[in-house]
Amino acid sequence: MSSTEVLKTTQSEHVISSRSLFLRERGRRVKRHWQLYLLVLLPLAYIVIFKYIPMYGAQIAFRDFSPVKGIMGSELVGFKNFSTFFSSPNFWMLIKNTLVISVYSLLVGFPAPIILALALNEIRNARFKKWVQMVTFAPYFISTIVMVSMIILFLSPRLGFVDHIVKSLGLESINFMGIPQYFSSIFVWSNIWQGIGYGAVIYLAALAGVNPDLYEAARVDGASRFQKVIHIDIPGIMPAAIILLILNVGQIMNVGFEKIYLMQNSLNTSTSEVISTYVYKIGLLGANFSFSAAVDLFNSVINLVLLLAVNYLARRISDSSLW
Repeated sequence: MSSTEVLKTTQSEHVISSRSLFLRERGRRVKRHWQLYLLVLLPLAYIVIFKYIPMYGAQIAFRDFSPVKGIMGSELVGFKNFSTFFSSPNFWMLIKNTLVISVYSLLVGFPAPIILALALNEIRNARFKKWVQMVTFAPYFISTIVMVSMIILFLSPRLGFVDHIVKSLGLESINFMGIPQYFSSIFVWSNIWQGIGYGAVIYLAALAGVNPDLYEAARVDGASRFQKVIHIDIPGIMPAAIILLILNVGQIMNVGFEKIYLMQNSLNTSTSEVISTYVYKIGLLGANFSFSAAVDLFNSVINLVLLLAVNYLARRISDSSLW
């Protein structure tokens, strides 16, 4: 046997020995901490079963799906369903309505809990602070159906207290839910009212982790409350804010289905019809499964591209990112 062959044999034996040593060490680690691995196994199984396995059905977007023939038995049509959606007269209306509501929600709804958390952090009266937190957090537990019912009742042209306020000012009664221009504002601001308390809790937790020595140093230097907020509080919550911003931008095309669908009526459809409601009407109500799957897949791809782009920008600009 030549020296080259002997060297290769020695190297391969060394690799096999290193792998076996690694596997034995990993096995001992798993055996030692099996309780932790068991805890990880449950959410991992949930993700695989309900997130990854259903991806198999996404291929019906490229087929003329028939429930009788099944997924693999249905005819493969390529990008026909996507072309049909892109050439649809509703395409630009759906994209516009989805983006308007999503961007509106992001611009107004993202800073709202930050402002509330910063304000609560400056309150020195503990009893008043807890009361404000309870009042702002309570709407989060209201179900979507109850929330929409409250919105419709409050804005009713005859029974709503908003209409009584409008009439008391000498103005004519307004059907807010029937005016398309008001839909996005009603949807966004009701979402803020419902979720601002929950969002503020996340930032309050981030503020609790700020080093108290920074506040002491700022007090010694004679910094005002506003200066402490600008130079200590905001930088302290910035990592959490960036992560949440990345996640929000990654879901910018997912406005949500239940609330918008329940708030829709024949008068405001021109501004309330978004991709999620369109997919429901075409896919489930119209039984056009392939076309609706193509629309939803297109929506998911756009979200993925936005998520990757924003995460890349966040990693380049700051030290915080998802990966």
